[in-house]
Amino acid sequence: MDRDQVQFAERSAMSAETPFLELLARGATADAYEQPILRARVDGDPPERLAALEHARLLALRVRAELEGRRRREAELSALFETAHDLAGLRDLDAVLRAIVQRARSLLGTDVAYLSLNAPARGDTYMRVTEGSVAARFQQLRIGMGEGLGGLVAQTARPYVTEDYFHDERFQHTHSIDAGVRDEGLVAILGVPLMLGPDVIGVLFAADRRARVFERESIALLGSFAALAAAAIDTANLLTETREALARLESASEIIRDRSAVIERASDVHDRLAELVLRGGGVHDVAAAVSQVLDGTVEFAEVAAAPATALKASAGEGRSVRHGDDWVAALSAGGEVLGALVLRGHPGLDPVDQRTLERAAMVTSLLMLARRSASEAEHRVRGELLDDLIEARDRDPRLLRERATRLRADLDATHTVLAARLGAPASATATFGLDTRTGSDAPGPRATPDARGPMTADAGAEADARRRLWSAASHLAATGHGLAAARDGGTVLLLPLRDGDTAAELARRTAKQLGAALHESVTVGASAPVADLAARPDTVAAAYAEAQRCLEALRLLGRVGEGAAAEGFGFLGLLLTGSRDISGFVRHSIGEVIAYDERRGTDLVGTLDAYFASGMSPARTKDDLHVHVNTVAQRLDRIARLLGPDWLSPSRTLEIQLALRLHRLSSALIP
Repeated sequence: MDRDQVQFAERSAMSAETPFLELLARGATADAYEQPILRARVDGDPPERLAALEHARLLALRVRAELEGRRRREAELSALFETAHDLAGLRDLDAVLRAIVQRARSLLGTDVAYLSLNAPARGDTYMRVTEGSVAARFQQLRIGMGEGLGGLVAQTARPYVTEDYFHDERFQHTHSIDAGVRDEGLVAILGVPLMLGPDVIGVLFAADRRARVFERESIALLGSFAALAAAAIDTANLLTETREALARLESASEIIRDRSAVIERASDVHDRLAELVLRGGGVHDVAAAVSQVLDGTVEFAEVAAAPATALKASAGEGRSVRHGDDWVAALSAGGEVLGALVLRGHPGLDPVDQRTLERAAMVTSLLMLARRSASEAEHRVRGELLDDLIEARDRDPRLLRERATRLRADLDATHTVLAARLGAPASATATFGLDTRTGSDAPGPRATPDARGPMTADAGAEADARRRLWSAASHLAATGHGLAAARDGGTVLLLPLRDGDTAAELARRTAKQLGAALHESVTVGASAPVADLAARPDTVAAAYAEAQRCLEALRLLGRVGEGAAAEGFGFLGLLLTGSRDISGFVRHSIGEVIAYDERRGTDLVGTLDAYFASGMSPARTKDDLHVHVNTVAQRLDRIARLLGPDWLSPSRTLEIQLALRLHRLSSALIP
């Protein structure tokens, strides 16, 4: 191509990008990105122009999707920490509660969200704030303790969720409650308690006008908003008590002013924390900021590193607790303990500073929950795409590529399927004929029923180990532009092959990385490289079956903690691979000798044949070949340098002799 042609191609590419840049600039819908191509086709533009436009469209849509994803994540984090900011600068309790309910509804994507508070004098709970409600009777409901889903939550201090309210018999239905719910048209309802220490002061709800399954992350997120609402009420009560104390105790005005100053300092702390998190700060950044405010050292501690007794007490009470000269504030969300903030060397901490530490723990919990939820959501989407590829149902290649592109994976690249599993070697009765359907475990230890329940205690530990393996594999796949899914009692990965890499090397590297992440052995079997995954999704299922066979071979051979592909098993690889790659086996076993003969015009292959045929006797070999014994020795020395020093080991000689026979057969059968 001459210089003018290059410049013309560059101008064409730049002109192809222009209409899509304009669409990006004005925030056009996805459908609008088809228009430049349609106009070009109508105008009869050449194929090169249409191809350039299509390439520019795909790039623009990818940029648009990335921008939309970032805006969505920013909106979610902003909603969470704006709520924390409102709480820190609390002036109007109703306004803060309305903001909490509005943001809970927005983040969970429900039709309605509402909050009720307990009335101990009347023994019931009443509506305080609603968002999205359209029925007056529903907004004025009073619910007795134990009545309806809300009454049950208020009575038991536990979250409850129903997919279909009117067909759920777990709680007591009353005419007034059912009428209000029916007026509002609600079907699926989630309710979590508002807790102040061990006491329930109300209930926070999220509801849909259609059947819906609320996931564990949604329950935890709503529980975090309930904690914010309870803290808002608690802070409002504290401010009320402070004002009453000012009115009653004029003689204590100096003390009250000091207390107010501390509260303002706490408010400033929360402003700083919210700003820090919205700027993208992490858990350790929050701990450093609180350290400055409290004039001490605040550290983040994992669950295993935190004082167990203090952590349990803090999580149960919802307060920071003293542990020697330290203070421990549990990080919890929806009943799950995520870690702790530990303030070192402050035995005399005043109550307001305790609240500052507690609210810092709350902000940290929200940060960890939000980031974990986003990460787990991406991992689940990656697993669903890989499941679809393995199931090999009729799939539109274009849609598969689009889904993979959103996950930063390229189905047009060459990949390897890897099957990974924790645990001990498989039993001696296991075979290579594995059931690769979803949900069926490969041979290995199984949990068994007992008299106390459906599964033994080992089943819980095994399930936890599988979750940890899936989590580590998902992280590895995400960083390597691949996919991962939990399957058949282990985890399956689809990873791209780097230039110069082999399936066996990738399997060994993956086993090492997963083992280091989990601090225990992980065995990995790999398939041969596969390509055209979008156009031929059935290849993924076949490759997965091959990877499973390699995995079970490793476990049966006692090679737990290793990674290998069929090529690494010698002649056993012929049994493991679905393609029966005989030429690959021959090339792996004696390929160096064959290549040497082809380059030099020698016959080392014939020497090997004669050597093994004579019972590995150099003297009888020289008679068969009619050469001097020194010539035989020189040839054997050359063969040893080509095949490696262990070529005469029993296992290698078996492979070499089998490869020689297969080579002779293939030479005779293929002209």
